[in-house]
Amino acid sequence: MSSLDSASLPFAQEWYNDAKQSNEWDARCCSLGAYLRLSILCGGSDISNHIQWLIEEGITAEHIGELIAGLCDRLIADGFPIWRGSISMPSIHPMYGGVSANFVRGGATTIENAEYGTAGVLNFEKTPIYFLLGRGETSGRWNIAKGEGVDDYPQLAEFAHGGGTDHLVSLLEFPKEAALRGVSLSLTSDRPGGFSDDQLAIVAKLFPALGLACYRIAASKTASDILAVYTGAKTSARILAGDIQRGKGGAINAAILLADLRNFTALTEVYQPGEIAGFLNEHFELIGWHVEENSGEILKFMGDSVLAIFPTDAEDPQKACMAALASARNILEANKVLNDQRRNDGGPDIGVDVVLHLGEVFYGNIGARGRLDFTVIGSAVNEASRLEKLCSTLGHHLLMSESFARTSAVASECLGSFELRGVSKAVNVFKLADAVS
Repeated sequence: MSSLDSASLPFAQEWYNDAKQSNEWDARCCSLGAYLRLSILCGGSDISNHIQWLIEEGITAEHIGELIAGLCDRLIADGFPIWRGSISMPSIHPMYGGVSANFVRGGATTIENAEYGTAGVLNFEKTPIYFLLGRGETSGRWNIAKGEGVDDYPQLAEFAHGGGTDHLVSLLEFPKEAALRGVSLSLTSDRPGGFSDDQLAIVAKLFPALGLACYRIAASKTASDILAVYTGAKTSARILAGDIQRGKGGAINAAILLADLRNFTALTEVYQPGEIAGFLNEHFELIGWHVEENSGEILKFMGDSVLAIFPTDAEDPQKACMAALASARNILEANKVLNDQRRNDGGPDIGVDVVLHLGEVFYGNIGARGRLDFTVIGSAVNEASRLEKLCSTLGHHLLMSESFARTSAVASECLGSFELRGVSKAVNVFKLADAVS
């Protein structure tokens, strides 16, 4: 049997002397016995060391994989017969319903995001976690060596086939103000007899600290992920860095891409709102994909339009222009493919018009004191919006301003000089030299 470490002995001696002077001798002796027993079972170290580690790791860790891997390694070092361990949590994300970190002794710890509609989400009802949630219970144990749960849960059948003997699941509920409802800890043993009751008691004492660490990591990741979803990765990074005061921002030079779905308003009189939303999502998805693949960022969805920017390098503005042009070309090609597919299903043909412009914009916080928008404003944005109206008039799906055409140095053709509403001077408008109506 292991001896207590030097950090534990002073505490025990002080505790013993204090107890002799009180009327709580019997009760304290029982508590001290439990304390010493847990310390011995934890390899001679104070269990508070594990709790301290969980708290410190919860402050610094970037993902829950670091928690489950580190905790399992520490407990294995203390003699726990852990073969597998996992932490599972719900996600607040438009694409993922949940996340899990999975530890295997001697192997790599993996992170899995369960996408909506995938087998992982659909099969959640066939898990011990779902069973406990349905019964309102916070813990469960299955002796899989004796076949418990093997016929009910495919995961336990897999573990049993691999040599698993004992499976433990613990649940912890979080505050209910957000969809981060809680966390689950699952531990599987491959030792005959599985976990001892004393080891389960230690896990129970560690679980609240683990849950707190998971909550911190999940809350931080949710904030950054959701902010990026709603504002864009680059913009969200600036917001999280503290760039949040109204009016705070600055002038930047950027290539501007404005995409608008042609004659989309007329569709709202023919199709139901749910169908309209579906059409928008299909087109916005392909626009967003091709903007982001060329390092651009969508700043705003405006009805049936998309505003995106490609910030320029002061020494090489052509690079941003070429990235925006590549996005525009890919958008038009992908939109054609999407329309062909939809037309085959009897759906509408929805054209997209794209305008490319280059200029200086103010990039920062605009809005009311308690409701801000991190976006771009300025004459260049207004000019791009006015240019888009010429697409249908001139019969072209892609138009460029003179500043963009000259800087990109792409082969182009001037379509003429046009007056734009709200713009004092007539502007020259260009199309690609190889473009057809």
